[in-house]
Amino acid sequence: MRPENLGPPLLGRLPSEVRKPAYDRAALKPGIAHIGVGAFHRCHQAEYTDDLLAKDFDRWGLVGINIRPPLLGRSLGRQDGLYTRLIRQNDEVEARIIGSIVRVVDSQESAAPALDVLASPEIEMVTMTVTEKGYCHVPSSGALDLDHPDIVHDLANPETPRSVPGILARALELRMAPHGRPVTLLSCDNIPANGLILGNVVKTFAERRGAALADWIEANVAFPSAMVDRIAPATTEADIDTIAKRFGYHDSAVVVGERFRQWVIENRFAGRVPRWDLVGASFVDDVTPFEHLKMRVLNGAQTTLSYLGVLGGFEHTFETIADPLLAGFVRRMLTEETLPTLHAVPGIAPAAYVEQSLSRLTNTAIRHCNHQIATDGSQKIVQRLLNPIRDRLAKGAGIRLLSVPVAGWMAYLIKASVRFGRAWQVSDPFAGRIAEIADRIGQDSKALVDAILAIDAIFDPSLAANATFRTHVVAGLDGLLSSDPIGFVGQVCAEPTDVRLKQPARSA
Repeated sequence: MRPENLGPPLLGRLPSEVRKPAYDRAALKPGIAHIGVGAFHRCHQAEYTDDLLAKDFDRWGLVGINIRPPLLGRSLGRQDGLYTRLIRQNDEVEARIIGSIVRVVDSQESAAPALDVLASPEIEMVTMTVTEKGYCHVPSSGALDLDHPDIVHDLANPETPRSVPGILARALELRMAPHGRPVTLLSCDNIPANGLILGNVVKTFAERRGAALADWIEANVAFPSAMVDRIAPATTEADIDTIAKRFGYHDSAVVVGERFRQWVIENRFAGRVPRWDLVGASFVDDVTPFEHLKMRVLNGAQTTLSYLGVLGGFEHTFETIADPLLAGFVRRMLTEETLPTLHAVPGIAPAAYVEQSLSRLTNTAIRHCNHQIATDGSQKIVQRLLNPIRDRLAKGAGIRLLSVPVAGWMAYLIKASVRFGRAWQVSDPFAGRIAEIADRIGQDSKALVDAILAIDAIFDPSLAANATFRTHVVAGLDGLLSSDPIGFVGQVCAEPTDVRLKQPARSA
């Protein structure tokens, strides 16, 4: 017999070890809209909001909006927005019901349901986790990609948008006329200067709609940047089974995360703001040092391990980092080449942050698939790998180690081409273009690198033209496309350290 579904009637009958919302959900009114209600949001911002409601109850209920699959109504909606957040740390399991989501809206077929929510005067904060490609920007510059098919469509059909910039611009236009209430649009995606990029794409789109909208946005809308951190892999059937077997109920919207969490938000808002700083978030004047540290160290390690892990035959991050050779490589890369590119972050020791980040990746209960982390790599490698490489080259410092995962990203996509028998399925906006390059060029690593580096939406032309960078990437691609890619990584590790890196690194 199938266990009872999670929902309001079940809350009072849950096992005592399952923590419940510490406030009256029936009295909760919406004030925040969130676009992209995936596992990360439910494990991060929604939990912070749940904490805040328990500490300082106010009109900050969340309305969850999905403009891309999956459909929320089939899972979260049937549970009245309730779901279980599991903390898993090796053998430890901790369950908690999150109650901050008061309503869910599916808006995949039409933007209208999303626009109704976003334009409502009761919504004072809009947050979003729409992934890097959701911003329809050029990764190398951060500008709105005016050639993006969805942007082309939305500029021609502004009342029926389908892109995030188009939907937000239309929602702001709808807010402007009847009530004009200010609103904060807060990106929670893993993009450097995400507030600046969000502001750029929305304002650029709005300018195409006319000066009145652009001027109103300038005066009434804030786009703060934020850094978010918690490892929360995609939910699996095994996670759903864990809830049923261990706690005796069914939850199709369960999410799993590690114990660590962090949220740093730029102190720049329009109108009222939820006081997330009362429950562990930080409001700061400048997010940049925090986001650079996290993206270049933790995310740089994840990206590196994902590509080298797949090439080495590993399925999950924790299995990849358990390999002494790959763990040693990524530690050296971060310590010797990444940390010297970073500026000081108050209260954080750089070497300790590296060890903490690597330790988090060893958690055997967080089954983060390498292919999942590798998704949309063309949107991620700029901030995680290419920017630190550019900083190193500007100082005449070595990039031998950082170049390996850049070549790893190329090898990962090349192996999804016909030439390699489509070794695996990939998801990346540039996957088709790189597969075409691989099928056309064949075995010549130098020619492959030349063609891929010519994609200026990813590679800044000045970096692509750098002879040192090209030489290292060619050598890396040659080694990683060989019959023994991990053996090649071992050869790189065996080479002597660049003597210029023996000076003490600047604080990170």
